[in-house]
Amino acid sequence: MRVVTTISVVVLASAGIGHAVVTSLDENIARVDPFKDMKNRPAAGHGMNVLLVGTDGRDKITEEERRKYRLGGAPCHCTDTIMIVHIAADKERASIVSLPRDSYAETPAHTDQTTGTEHGPHPIKLNAAYAEGGPQLTVRTVESLTHVKIDHYLEVDFTSFMQTVDVLGGVSICTKQPLKDSYTGLDLTAGTHTLNGGQALQYVRSRHVDGASDIGRMQRQQRFLAALIERATSSGVLLNPMKFRDVTRAVLGSVRADQGFGTDELLDLGRAMRNFSPSSSEFTTVPIGQMSYVVKGLGSTLKWDEPKAAALFQSLRDDKPLAPPHKAAHEAAHKATAQPETVHVDVAPGQIQVQVQNGSPTEGLGKRVDGALAATGFHTTGQPVNAQDRTLKHTVITYDPRWDRSAKSLAAALPGSELRAVRGQGPLLKVLAGADFKEVTRVRVEDPYQGDAGVVTGDQVLCP
Repeated sequence: MRVVTTISVVVLASAGIGHAVVTSLDENIARVDPFKDMKNRPAAGHGMNVLLVGTDGRDKITEEERRKYRLGGAPCHCTDTIMIVHIAADKERASIVSLPRDSYAETPAHTDQTTGTEHGPHPIKLNAAYAEGGPQLTVRTVESLTHVKIDHYLEVDFTSFMQTVDVLGGVSICTKQPLKDSYTGLDLTAGTHTLNGGQALQYVRSRHVDGASDIGRMQRQQRFLAALIERATSSGVLLNPMKFRDVTRAVLGSVRADQGFGTDELLDLGRAMRNFSPSSSEFTTVPIGQMSYVVKGLGSTLKWDEPKAAALFQSLRDDKPLAPPHKAAHEAAHKATAQPETVHVDVAPGQIQVQVQNGSPTEGLGKRVDGALAATGFHTTGQPVNAQDRTLKHTVITYDPRWDRSAKSLAAALPGSELRAVRGQGPLLKVLAGADFKEVTRVRVEDPYQGDAGVVTGDQVLCP
């Protein structure tokens, strides 16, 4: 968000307004050195890559705001959000790739910033790299994972997030389904909403809306960022000198950047991006191969789909668009040729975790059901087991009520199955295959975020 707002400020300055404010950005942004003594780095590609990390700092939030927006608890001093922002060499496109916080990673050798302990390379969740080695280890770990050279580093916390949104007059978000999260207090009905700062913070922090968990949260963050770009570039807020001053103050309150990301770079970027709009931006999340990759000492992590991830990051290095050309025509053709038995659902199969149990006397049925679900895109465990009751006539799906939308999507793929709510079961849905099982029906989502390509442009996710 602050990247977009800072760029907007720069665009304004490049038009001859507020130049003094922009040239003083160097003095107001706190500096870090994430590239100190780094060796054996990836080769530079084309365009510019900015590693944008958001920490969970909340020092300036009032007690009333903590209670109202459920922001209690101590910060973990880790990265809550990690994105690579790629600015094309021609400055006409920005590609934003979200890296899940629970991604399985291996850190290079380093010194723990907290304890001073020397560590060799070891497994870690990606968001914990910041706690162990700060910005430098975060950059080194991301470069090791992606083989993308990071040119600049920007770090923000969400302390001033609410203030910045409020200064902009709120941001419009739309949802086809109600969004409710008891952890953050998010409670939105289906439709369009103009979120104030506190509501926006709830929106981008929620992880328990459905079975998509952190993947869904990253998509909402991207959707919010697209809406913010539209707000900042079309509303004229930044052309108001008083608003301009207030936004600048709010943005600069919690930004840290590398030494090389200064006024000259910002001015050059701003001049080149005068016509930037939501359609100029594209968003995706690194492809996930295994949703629950258990690692000793770390617990459940996310394992990337290595071939697909490699292709994605190669596109960044080659400065190529992530979204396929003629996307609208491609989607129209796909819809026209879609099989009639395909059913539309709310949650993509790839975001639903499933454990299959054989509840029938037929040997091998569990393996057959597991394979059929996996073939249609569901994230099965790949290890079906026998149920305690092997006399089931009808297939049963058990699920935690918090993942009811995922359960309904799974039930659509298993026509005639019975849904049973089991509180506390967690995100893993269980299929007890009964004697009535025949086949798995293909399901797909209409939400562009959950399609096969996984890439959307900003204008595709804005409210109508």
